[in-house]
Amino acid sequence: MASSSSILPMAASDSSPRMEEKLFKGSPMTKRGAYAAISYMTCAVLLVMFNKAALSSYSFPCANVITLCQMICSCCFLYALRRLKLISFHANESIAINDSSKGFVSIKTLIDTSPLALTYLLYMLATMESVRGVNVPMYTTLRRTTVVFTMIVEYILVKQKYTHPVIGSVGLIVMGAFIAGARDMSFDSYGYLFVFASNITTAIYLATIARIGKSSGLNSFGLMWCNGILCLPVLLLWTLFRGDLQMTMNFPDLFSPGFLVVLLFSCILAFFLNYCIFLNTTLNSALTQTICGNLKDLFTITLGWVVFGGLPFDLLNVIGQLLGFIGSGMYAYYKLTGK
Repeated sequence: MASSSSILPMAASDSSPRMEEKLFKGSPMTKRGAYAAISYMTCAVLLVMFNKAALSSYSFPCANVITLCQMICSCCFLYALRRLKLISFHANESIAINDSSKGFVSIKTLIDTSPLALTYLLYMLATMESVRGVNVPMYTTLRRTTVVFTMIVEYILVKQKYTHPVIGSVGLIVMGAFIAGARDMSFDSYGYLFVFASNITTAIYLATIARIGKSSGLNSFGLMWCNGILCLPVLLLWTLFRGDLQMTMNFPDLFSPGFLVVLLFSCILAFFLNYCIFLNTTLNSALTQTICGNLKDLFTITLGWVVFGGLPFDLLNVIGQLLGFIGSGMYAYYKLTGK
């Protein structure tokens, strides 16, 4: 078992009675699973704020470069923490390993986790392309249908079935999303195609995390390490091909202290966010991760309006957001009570 000196929970399969204590009697969610969900939403909201500051307040033109910096920092953090023996990459493995070669993953493990990296890259490419040609309200509306795709993919991959209350709460989320975007039903076939492609790849990516997380013997840190090692070279070549690195070097505020601080916090939060995504998905489920993503949208929109302003009031949008929030709350309740 992992040493008690570890600074973060490491193994999704930790069978410790204390870790597996249910949040409520009859609940399928443990306290650790609840903490993972709350931590994900907190990190996600904060990361959006820092990314928004970098891309809007400082007008940084290259979102891909921010993603690249975040991935490089994530790999560096993981390498340093493993070398310092503060974490392990394998479930049920002691962090006090003298032979450092045992602390990192094998080539076979990298090959076994390659589907995770492939689905992540497809998810990233589809998501980046999906924002073109679709306005923000409609983009948000269509993206929230990811919950339906996630349920379908989980059923196909692991034959996961859901109760009627859970299906009803998901239906309320989708209905709220379409009400929120009702005033912006302008149709763009290219934009819609890539938004739905983004939804499908997101669902497959999360379901792959859940599946490989249970079969690979890796904990959340190990999954992050494999994903970063496999994806980093591809993302670097992509930014070089697009000319983003050259554009970054010509950015006037590149060495501005304020911009560097924003970029640093963005990288730190991205590391914890990715950790929480892997942990939440493996401890709970791909659908729970998707629902958490919808639930945090309300907090993101509210905080973004307070901090950055510029969001016009629209009654239908507010009603739709509230329905989505209620649906997410209902799902959380059913998850906690085991219904």
